Amino acid sequence: MKKRIELIPAIDIIDGKCVRLSKGDYNTKKVYNEDPLEVARQFQDSGISRLHLVDLDGAKAGQIINYNILEKIAGNTNLVVDFGGGLKTTEDLRIAFECGAQMVTGGSIAVKNPDEFTGWIEKYGSEKIILGSDAKDRKIAVSGWTETSTLDLFDFLEDYINKGITKTICTDISKDGMLEGPSTDLYKEILGKFPDLWLIASGGVSSMNDIDKLEEAGVPAVIFGKAIYEGRIGLKELEGRGR
Repeated sequence: MKKRIELIPAIDIIDGKCVRLSKGDYNTKKVYNEDPLEVARQFQDSGISRLHLVDLDGAKAGQIINYNILEKIAGNTNLVVDFGGGLKTTEDLRIAFECGAQMVTGGSIAVKNPDEFTGWIEKYGSEKIILGSDAKDRKIAVSGWTETSTLDLFDFLEDYINKGITKTICTDISKDGMLEGPSTDLYKEILGKFPDLWLIASGGVSSMNDIDKLEEAGVPAVIFGKAIYEGRIGLKELEGRGR
């Protein structure tokens, strides 16, 4: 039997509130809920077991900021939370894990301080450290997507797979928050080259049909947010699909 795709809803935090951006642009911020814990509980009640929590304030500031929201969600739900945004130091990591994150995602640090990030992989293991590979025109973007590097996406992935990474969240920034469908062809290409990679697709999901197409393409997991908050995917549709 073919394995079902893992459904991972996202909660993005600015000023302690649940928000979404378009293409990572902070000027497009839209607040969907003042209480992220309420949103997390709704996901749990729908049978979801995983959550992607992003500290957008932290991503901009370069240090963990909304750790109290992480602590609240981790302490009051059974969700397995992966946390990202602004994790730059071992101290940030310590705070994230102490506040209940079971995994963390590092993107900018993997580009700007590869020795530190590689140290995290060695210390905590590939089960706890997820590589954030956010790309614009196949080039890696950093610092809350405000900067694009010259690093090629595929070279970046290969380098970190060789360093022990087994999981990556890959976001096509041009798709993020646009509700125009995900970059399925790109994900197929990635899996064709790196078949053992636990690829978490992110960006562009507009409906359960998009998720079904990713599943057909063999993508192991998907992150989605705006489609839920805009009513394109109903919480009822998630029931029986979480795991």
